[in-house]
Amino acid sequence: MCNTTERGRCIMSMFDKNIGKEARASLEFAEDSRETEWVHPSFAALLYQGQVKWDLIHPFPRQSDEDKKIGDAFLEKLEAYLEANYNADEVDKTGEIPESVLKGLAELGCFAMKIPSQYNGLGLSQVNYNRALHLTGSYCGNLTALLSAHQSIGVPQPLLMFGTDEQKERFLPRFRDGAISAFALTEANAGSDPRAMTTTATLTEDGRHYVINGEKLWCTNGTKANVIVVMAVTPPKIVRGKERKQITAFLVEMDTPGVEVVHRCRFMGLKALYNGVIRFTDVKIPKENMILEEGDGLRLALKTLNTGRLSIPAGVTGSSKWCMKINRKWTNERVQWGHPIGEHETIAGKQAKIASDTFAMDAVWKVASTMADNKHFDIRLEAAIAKLFNTVAHYEILQQTLQIRGGRGFETADSLRARGEEGIAIERLLRDSRVNLIFEGSSEIMHLFIAREALDFHLQHIGALFKPGVSLGGKAMALLKMMKAYALWYPTLWIPVLSTSQFGMDARLNHHMRTVARLSKKMARTLFHKMAVHQKKMAEKQLLINRFVQIGTELFIMSAACSYADSLQADGQRQGNAIELADYYCKEATIRIGKLFRDISRNNDVATLKLNNSFMQGKFKWLEDEIAPN
Repeated sequence: MCNTTERGRCIMSMFDKNIGKEARASLEFAEDSRETEWVHPSFAALLYQGQVKWDLIHPFPRQSDEDKKIGDAFLEKLEAYLEANYNADEVDKTGEIPESVLKGLAELGCFAMKIPSQYNGLGLSQVNYNRALHLTGSYCGNLTALLSAHQSIGVPQPLLMFGTDEQKERFLPRFRDGAISAFALTEANAGSDPRAMTTTATLTEDGRHYVINGEKLWCTNGTKANVIVVMAVTPPKIVRGKERKQITAFLVEMDTPGVEVVHRCRFMGLKALYNGVIRFTDVKIPKENMILEEGDGLRLALKTLNTGRLSIPAGVTGSSKWCMKINRKWTNERVQWGHPIGEHETIAGKQAKIASDTFAMDAVWKVASTMADNKHFDIRLEAAIAKLFNTVAHYEILQQTLQIRGGRGFETADSLRARGEEGIAIERLLRDSRVNLIFEGSSEIMHLFIAREALDFHLQHIGALFKPGVSLGGKAMALLKMMKAYALWYPTLWIPVLSTSQFGMDARLNHHMRTVARLSKKMARTLFHKMAVHQKKMAEKQLLINRFVQIGTELFIMSAACSYADSLQADGQRQGNAIELADYYCKEATIRIGKLFRDISRNNDVATLKLNNSFMQGKFKWLEDEIAPN
């Protein structure tokens, strides 16, 4: 079996021998930066191994009463301020959040929500912080993006996780006074492949400063920020006899000579997003501004995002709840063919899904956020699933809300008000929300990330069989170890789940968790069978692997929804409604999972790839006739 320092080589050697040199180098680079240990348990990771560790999420992880009171008090002040001072349609029209509003938010402490009180912050928990973004998500995407980019991935989060005491003392107190931060990673030719990064940081001869040169793209908050985290390439080091590129994180104050905002980017939505291109020309910063050590930048970014990603699932859930409210009111008031439109089955089907998906979204961000506060869970998979599921579900909810509202959904809020109707800005929300499927890891990258982490159990055991340079005897030893591990694990996947009493909930919820346990075993053994068939080529079969990702995602959402519904029942409030929502979601999810399993065995993947190859080669150019020139 590979040890953790060797696993990157083991895994990369599983890829087909024809993989390009550059592609292999990029994959190895990313692999060496990921977390290799599972120190704490992960409910989602165990699902992919055929195990339902129910006690990890049941009883549903809850805020303490004391922490909830702190959050309630802050949310009351924030909501009152937004109601009195924030006009989302005006922000969309002008492309600016007024300076007076930014000042008011600073006075409330919105730029220091998660910063500990010792650094003059509010010291909110992850749950309360996400509750705040859940609230702002129901108001305006621009505001949510500002606060999230500032604190979820901007300077505060990396410093809290990895900063020195001196760095924390120097930078963190500024945010209570309204300083804004950002995170500069992406470049024009370096997005999901950070190895392509070209921004450099060179140590001066006296060893006291770094000089940064390069250009960063799509730096959210970058045009408004006071201090940012910049990822830059530092001199390479030799790793296992090969030169290895190093990416390092630096704190850069925006008023440093040589820092220049050269362009503010504009988008289809989020008109007030302070996103831009930042150029660094001989920017000299103290060595003390480096976070962690040389070469630790990508690891910092990946670990920061594990928690940082949770802000988006919370925000879009708040927006989804707003859609529920709008739909409920409209489908009761709007009468067509003698009945409120909500009574027509076509609309009923849409609204049932909207309600159950919103409930599931609520369960997911809350369970993942509480896990993050607990510090005894590994949430990398839970956070990625929350980001993937909630953003996709939310965008579908917005599209269906627009469809239910019809022409009024497509019409702007200002136009509706001008002709005497209520200004409900569905079209603005749809524009603003589309980027959530791209922000902080696109849906496609989330699929790849989840797949990589979900496969880790298997890669630990079979990687050594494909490691280059291993003798025949070494491979035989690795095979024996692998067979021993699987001999203990594989038979458990065939043990039927007979009892539901172990879950300790309402009979309907127990039934669904029995289904989760049964399908988790089926998923694990089916995945094992496919890996046995495809072996080292499995890593290339993204269409196939994505189905396993979706199955595992559905099983996790079902589990969170059942546990959440049970917790609401225990509170003695909304018990019937909560169980009804979880029951409906789980029934629909079980149907979707059944189709995914069928598609694993019977699909059109070969034809899909063949057709795409023809498309890429221009064989269908004839179909591009009679259209506008580029």
